[in-house]
Amino acid sequence: MALENDTWAPDFELSNQYGEKVRLSQFRGVKPVVLVFYPLAFSGVCTGEFCQLEENIALFNDQHVELLGISVDSKSSLRAWSDQRGFDFNLLADFWPHGGVAKEYGVFLEGKGFSNRATFVIDTKGIIRASFITAPGEARSIEAYRAALEELEPAAV
Repeated sequence: MALENDTWAPDFELSNQYGEKVRLSQFRGVKPVVLVFYPLAFSGVCTGEFCQLEENIALFNDQHVELLGISVDSKSSLRAWSDQRGFDFNLLADFWPHGGVAKEYGVFLEGKGFSNRATFVIDTKGIIRASFITAPGEARSIEAYRAALEELEPAAV
């Protein structure tokens, strides 16, 4: 079962597509975070979703929100996908232990070996303020992100 709103977001440290370590707690007291769990890089629905996120990156940047994509792909796969598509945000490898962070957030699909499409909006205190999960194969909409970001208090700049 996915974590509920108004609960603490579990801290984690994962490598991004460049091999740099990213820790969720590094953003506490600094800026809100949107965690975007997705099944697999290079898949059709995921590519469409992430291209739409890139096209609307100002939605996050204007509100000083850190956008983090998380999948079970390796950092090299994520680097290739990011380079090919020109993504300007971190893609994190939940590669080993396989899906460990997705399991902590309750969105890992054991029978499939990857995470569901789930989004968690986390405030500067580390509390999940909004979340949404779509049905398998169904893309998330930018409108869902806009509505979720409205649940946040404005970040101090």
